[in-house]
Amino acid sequence: MEAEAVTEIIQNCEDGKWILMNSDIIEFEVSQHSDSFKLEQVNSMLNVAKIYIQSTEDIEMRAEELMKLSFKYHDALHLAFAESGDADIFLTTDDRLLRKGKQSQNLFRIKVENPTIWLMNIVQTEEENDETDGN
Repeated sequence: MEAEAVTEIIQNCEDGKWILMNSDIIEFEVSQHSDSFKLEQVNSMLNVAKIYIQSTEDIEMRAEELMKLSFKYHDALHLAFAESGDADIFLTTDDRLLRKGKQSQNLFRIKVENPTIWLMNIVQTEEENDETDGN
């Protein structure tokens, strides 16, 4: 289900409904993949990104703050980059990061969610809005 949700989210980004962000930390982690098929898939998704966030001293400092809250280095960087880009949502399939992010939700300027759960909530909200609009 997560793969289907991610595919639908990416499609909505391609269609211009939502905006996908890319960053230095994402590019770094992608470059670490040894599976060329997965690498090609991820790169094709990242080609949809309309915003690219480059590392700054502020992002590094924010990541250090998050590490003090026991976030792992790369996870802290992902969250710091997302905050820096004023993302509305940070989607992750990493259960540990998701759990930790939800526990610390009040410390972020962004919401942390699983893509499947987030997409289901968005679809449900849209359907409810369509019903109240008479569509």
